Amino acid sequence: MTAAVGLPLSLEQLIKAQASGLGFDLVGITSLGPMETAGVFDEWVARGYAGEMDYLPRAAEKRRDSRLPVPGATSAIVVGMDYGGRAPSGPIARYARGDDYHDVMRDKLEALHDWLESELGRAVKGKPYVDTGPILERDLARRAGLGWFGKNTNLVNPRIGSFFFIGALLLDLDLAPDTPFEADRCGTCTRCLDACPTGAFVEPRMLDATRCISYLTIELKGAIPEDLQPQIGTHIYGCDICQDVCPYNVKFAQELREPAFAARPQIGERDARSLARELIAMDEEAFRSAFRNSPMKRAKRRGLARNAAVVLGNIGDERDAPALADYHAAMQNELGAPK
Repeated sequence: MTAAVGLPLSLEQLIKAQASGLGFDLVGITSLGPMETAGVFDEWVARGYAGEMDYLPRAAEKRRDSRLPVPGATSAIVVGMDYGGRAPSGPIARYARGDDYHDVMRDKLEALHDWLESELGRAVKGKPYVDTGPILERDLARRAGLGWFGKNTNLVNPRIGSFFFIGALLLDLDLAPDTPFEADRCGTCTRCLDACPTGAFVEPRMLDATRCISYLTIELKGAIPEDLQPQIGTHIYGCDICQDVCPYNVKFAQELREPAFAARPQIGERDARSLARELIAMDEEAFRSAFRNSPMKRAKRRGLARNAAVVLGNIGDERDAPALADYHAAMQNELGAPK
């Protein structure tokens, strides 16, 4: 494969072409080393904004220096994969409507790793990370030129917005890094901060996760605080509000192209009331069948039923009273009386 001017393509160019062919929408390369946002992350945890996510502070030394998770690694190929921000909003956040992105992206990164070893004719030590492990992936992505930190804490790319997953392939291989994305293109805009129903943003780029609808409907294990339940509205799993209002998403969000992320039949474009009624009545076997290989399994059946009950409490009618009464009676033993 040669460049238009007749010169051979560099390894970095070949890597980007291969990554694009595998379905990644964004790809950049960065060198590994001390992470610029590690101190901010440590402060965020210390202020209690991580809530019950006790796993986040683990392996802090590795998180502070991206060379440590994979001994000998010197470079990272950082990718972004769009999950269809043009799809209508609904009770399930867009990212969670299809197959588990961890599996989809990890398989593609492993395929990229296999191709790289074949291209070089030798083994290359490396490991893929997709929202797992002690990696500050947003930091790596910014350093690889994929975008900037929006005021809603998401990475924003000027070409496709922020509805994309981030993954990284850490490698024991010296690669020429791309130019970091230095500009802050949010300007004076505060639409994401103003739109948050629960007021979860303490300040620009500082999220109190304990007030975030995504945290409350996914990570929180106990009852959702009563004072926040009305603000949950119709959100059964996750929330896209702060992304929906971002001008870069309004203008540049993409149609879904990856079939694995297409909404499952159980979700589709269902309205919140009918979906909540179904979830609250679902037994464990039905849950496992419906959400096999889905990111929604993270909340477990009990968590989804809890969320569904909150939503029905917000938008339901008298027809939902018996189901809600049965649910709350069952939860007395599991979760205790509402606080």
